[in-house]
Amino acid sequence: MRCYHRAALIALVFLTAGIHHVKSCQQVIERVKQADLQVTRLPPSAFPALPAKIRRELERRGCTVPQVSPDKKPQNVIRGEFTSKGRADWAVLCSVNRVSTILIFRNASARELLELAPQSDADNLQSGGGTAMEYSRAISPIGREYILQHYRAYGGPEPPAIDHQGINDAFVGKGSVVHYFYAGKWRDLTGAD
Repeated sequence: MRCYHRAALIALVFLTAGIHHVKSCQQVIERVKQADLQVTRLPPSAFPALPAKIRRELERRGCTVPQVSPDKKPQNVIRGEFTSKGRADWAVLCSVNRVSTILIFRNASARELLELAPQSDADNLQSGGGTAMEYSRAISPIGREYILQHYRAYGGPEPPAIDHQGINDAFVGKGSVVHYFYAGKWRDLTGAD
């Protein structure tokens, strides 16, 4: 991404936090790089509930799991019925080279793997108070009521028939999108506004 595109995104984050002076594009980019390097990223071994075969696959890929807040229990590894009713799937926010992708292990199998929504970790930083910047991407399992409630409140794409869970992909405190698996592909539905 060119300097001015990255600077525009970062300037928006700073303005949202009430910071009014951005001295130069290079200074902003350097600040974001430093904040990105300081994001807490846990190894797969920090999640003892993960099946061993999934943990090994994450390690093989070089995945770490970025954390919204290092003060809470480990986040961004979730279990649910994400691809069909009655199927125990795992979803992991896998960061490799500071780009995070949601990996979905269908039926808890390392062989049935789906990848979704890659995003730069730096693009998921926001002000954490004062001048500090924090990582703010979090995934969570959500059900039918959440999907329908947010569709009714905010509009957006009409949800298909809902018989299993979706994955809420949030920029904490700002908004989210719901990823829902339907007819063999992922659909993005309305989340929080």
